[in-house]
Amino acid sequence: MRSPSPVRAASLPLSALLSQALVAFTIEFDNEFEHRMPHRTTMGGGQSGPWLTSMAMYANLLRLVSDEGITVRQLERQARTPMLQFRGMERWGYIRLMPDPADKRPKPPQRDWLVTLKSKGRMAKQVWAGLCGEIEARWRQRFGNAAIGELRASLGAVVNRLGLDLPEYLPVLGYGLVNEVLPQVRNEERSSGDPAQMTLPALLSKTLLAFALEFERESPVSIAIGANVLRLLGSDPLRVRDLPKLSGVSKESIAMATGFLRAKKFAVIEPDATSRGKAIQLTDKGLEAREIYTRLLQEIVQGWEKRFGKDEINRLRITLEQIIDAEENGQSLLWRGMEPYPDGWRAKIARPSVLPQYPMVLHRGGYPDGS
Repeated sequence: MRSPSPVRAASLPLSALLSQALVAFTIEFDNEFEHRMPHRTTMGGGQSGPWLTSMAMYANLLRLVSDEGITVRQLERQARTPMLQFRGMERWGYIRLMPDPADKRPKPPQRDWLVTLKSKGRMAKQVWAGLCGEIEARWRQRFGNAAIGELRASLGAVVNRLGLDLPEYLPVLGYGLVNEVLPQVRNEERSSGDPAQMTLPALLSKTLLAFALEFERESPVSIAIGANVLRLLGSDPLRVRDLPKLSGVSKESIAMATGFLRAKKFAVIEPDATSRGKAIQLTDKGLEAREIYTRLLQEIVQGWEKRFGKDEINRLRITLEQIIDAEENGQSLLWRGMEPYPDGWRAKIARPSVLPQYPMVLHRGGYPDGS
């Protein structure tokens, strides 16, 4: 994947820095899984395996399903996300959902049903299981042990004090592209686990998701829409077809985001006066929402500086900036790691020029750019 002209990290908000690091790690992880696992896609690449999916489907579902199975209720409790988000994994051939044979009730509620692995799901779980450690080892070699150690330490310091039980990876976005997690019970004395034992994407995800949930409590639009679409729009028309390139997310994600903005009167979409296609521009309500988006990003960081310490948040930001800006021979090391295998599906589509400023994790397979 050829390095684009990078956006310097110093110009990005903290949430975008976290997002781009997580997206880059995930794409590298996904490329390796695709290379090793029999699978199916719309672009070919073999027809003998299950439908190809992304890290979210492993981290928040498949890793939790044992050979003996797990009930939907237990799975939701451990995953911290609704099971409905993963029904695609049943259709795609990874899992089986059925009443528990040990449950003698004539019609047990679906939350008491059993989730078990199919043979291809078992194979996928085995392939996925070692990849986080392998990709992190690559990052240590690429960016340096000290940089990745510092990143883990700064993320761990935040996660350790969140007092929230959060998913291992960002959840599938719901209606309005909001983050859907099970209700949280805040307890400042409770840790959601030992950060030293967490994977790097889990640390990035939990930190970013905590930020997003705080944002979405106050914003009229989700952080995914704000970061990837709303911030790009103004009172002048912009061609809708330009948004995927400008945002780094899929046209399907853009369609969902712009549809929501139009339905809720944040934007109008009309025929483009200069070319074929549609153009979008913000209404007064949309301009106000964009101002709220910008203000909340700043206010949450300020709140985190008070809560976790300004030095700690600065350390996190500086470390992320160093990783995102890292270059060798004029080439971005972050983008180098995302280079797809020649037979991978990402090698067959146009290369992005930017990374998302918030991951678009959709029901389509959980890819971080909404693909």
